[in-house]
Amino acid sequence: MKMSLSYRSGRVALPVALAAMLLGSGLDAAERPSRGKGKFQPSGPSSLADLMGHRADAANRLMPDVPRVKIDEARVAREGIRKLAGRRLVLYTDLPSSPEIDALPDAFDQAFPQWCAYFGIDPADHADWRMTGSLMREKVRFVDAGLLPKNVPSFQNGYCRNYELWLFEQPTDYYRRHLLLHEGVHGLMNTLLGGCGPPWYMEGTAELLSTHRWQDGRLTVNHMPIDRDEVPHWGRVRIIQDEVAQRRAMRLPEVVEYSYSAHLNVEPYAWCWAAAVLMDRHPAYQDRFRQLFRNVLQPDFNERFHAAFKDDWQPLCEQWQLMIASMEYGYDVARTAIDFTPGEPLASDRLETSIAADRGWQNTGIRLESETGYRIRAAGRYQLGTEPQTWWCEPGGVTIRYYGGRPLGILMAAVRPDNVKNGSVSPLLFPATVGLGTRLTPKTSGTLYLKINDSPAELADNAGQVRVLVERE
Repeated sequence: MKMSLSYRSGRVALPVALAAMLLGSGLDAAERPSRGKGKFQPSGPSSLADLMGHRADAANRLMPDVPRVKIDEARVAREGIRKLAGRRLVLYTDLPSSPEIDALPDAFDQAFPQWCAYFGIDPADHADWRMTGSLMREKVRFVDAGLLPKNVPSFQNGYCRNYELWLFEQPTDYYRRHLLLHEGVHGLMNTLLGGCGPPWYMEGTAELLSTHRWQDGRLTVNHMPIDRDEVPHWGRVRIIQDEVAQRRAMRLPEVVEYSYSAHLNVEPYAWCWAAAVLMDRHPAYQDRFRQLFRNVLQPDFNERFHAAFKDDWQPLCEQWQLMIASMEYGYDVARTAIDFTPGEPLASDRLETSIAADRGWQNTGIRLESETGYRIRAAGRYQLGTEPQTWWCEPGGVTIRYYGGRPLGILMAAVRPDNVKNGSVSPLLFPATVGLGTRLTPKTSGTLYLKINDSPAELADNAGQVRVLVERE
């Protein structure tokens, strides 16, 4: 709804150029101080000492030598713990009955075939697959009932090992269900794939496939929340916004190098989720990202990941910068995907082109030469929204609402050099205002990019085009 003066995130967006400065110095990850780097060890805990020292929220692979907990149903009942049974989950809890709690096994049952589809698994081949879970308010009850053995490492919110998971009660119905599904993804990956891979992939995938929509008893996983009220207490978007504002934005190479100990804090979950969302929803990266699960047991997982994205590494890191600088609930990765193909010089002194109102930065295919003056003129009428009625706009934008410090809908331009160095800040974070017309004299030769100024979460209800004339002076 574009007429509202508040954004879906509930926060005023940072100006894009300011956000760029907050991303850091532009150094490569190797040149910056390490934060939680560690080599992926696929073997997992192999002894009780290793198991007790493992601090991730799940074992990183199947541990066949660790038996399932033997459950004494009478002992469990004496501790005031009740049993909720579904097809794919048996859940023990000391929480009183409520519709949201009692529906947890059903939500888990609905998630299982969606997870299987994501990893190319046929659920019919695993008709007997079932996990056992403990949802705890009072930990001591589960210890006394024999549901929480001593060889389970200490954990803050949830933990998964083989076919078993444990989680503490959470502040909201949504986050309780999210955490249950998160640990369920770990369980499925460990038992059906053999492992979860390195920390960034392990937690990014679990966050991706547990962030969900629950409406009228129907569950959809791999959901991009449209506002914070849809996912109370989840907070991944807010974490990224706050970290960017505090100049603590993570670069993608740093996220890929997370160690297991990094996830003792909540912030890495947000960054791993963002990395998974970018690659999973971007049309140029999705296929490769969705094949990474085949490498979860390989000690060189990250090397294979880098090899798969070698030819697109710089564009991928640049897309990462642009996404986290303007992260919002409902961020539309597909509509903000960028074509980084270098443009061609003007064959004559002028060329007409057009850009769509429902996309982010768009490659005009025009190469501008450094220290050369160009006149850009724009015309057209396009739609910025449909509620409460169609909201029309022209390239000069509308001044009843601003986004990133500029009028909503105003035309913007940026020139991106052909050879952007790895680790440098994207030139697209420093756009010039075009409006109905302006003069550009690029300091560096490069491809001209254009877009209208709008939230990356609110592009889907836009329609129409801007006609643009580029003239060499």
